[in-house]
Amino acid sequence: MSSTPSVQLYTVRDAVSADLAGAIARVAEVGFTQVEPYDFVQRADEFERAFAAAGVTAPSGHAPVIDAADPARTFDAAAQLGIGTVIDPFIPSDRWQTADDAARIADRVNELQLAAAAVGLRFGYHNHQWEFANHVDGRSIYELFVERLSPDVALELDTYWSTVGGADTPELLRRLGDRVQFLHIKDGPIAGAIATTLPSNESALEVPEELTQAFKNQLPAGSGEVGVAAILQAAPHALRVVEFDGYAGDVFEGIAASFAWLMENDK
Repeated sequence: MSSTPSVQLYTVRDAVSADLAGAIARVAEVGFTQVEPYDFVQRADEFERAFAAAGVTAPSGHAPVIDAADPARTFDAAAQLGIGTVIDPFIPSDRWQTADDAARIADRVNELQLAAAAVGLRFGYHNHQWEFANHVDGRSIYELFVERLSPDVALELDTYWSTVGGADTPELLRRLGDRVQFLHIKDGPIAGAIATTLPSNESALEVPEELTQAFKNQLPAGSGEVGVAAILQAAPHALRVVEFDGYAGDVFEGIAASFAWLMENDK
């Protein structure tokens, strides 16, 4: 393992909404020294204070940049927080239907990588299941997207969603190599509503009830159907980022279980 794991703060979003500094302090108490904030631009000053107080850093952060009118504002906030790689977390399934769709998104990502590089940052993209489930001429649209990307773009592979979408995730990671800089690590069922029900085309945060319930079946690393150990072995260099989209129990206990499993099994 290249370093201790990070955690996507969306996992503890209710705690962040209630008390941002307190939530980050609790994450640090679990053992995390790195975090991945989401939607950090509006609250950059708060995040900065909370990171300093808890002694954590943020190598990566999520923000909706591909559709943003002013990407520079996001990059400025990232620089303030010490975030080295800004990752766009969501382009909905209806925009991943054709080869032209893949090319359009890739070209925009390449533009944003150049803009990020000009201010000392990297830019990347995070997948869901549909980039793998949606096919063009027998190939996943994710493959068409990656082929058109600049090699400087940082990929964050959500290994749960790639698996749900039908990918052989260890094989994919071996093929992509160092292009994948971050792995989202979670576990759980990989069939049923989790694979067939989509969030809103407007926002990843607008989730149908069936999918909300399916999220709650997600499990700590190593206790579901994903095959996390083989995934980790296929990308030893990539930073592991623990995440749950939903969790039936106490979510801080959930991230603690994933953290402990990774520390024990990711060697």
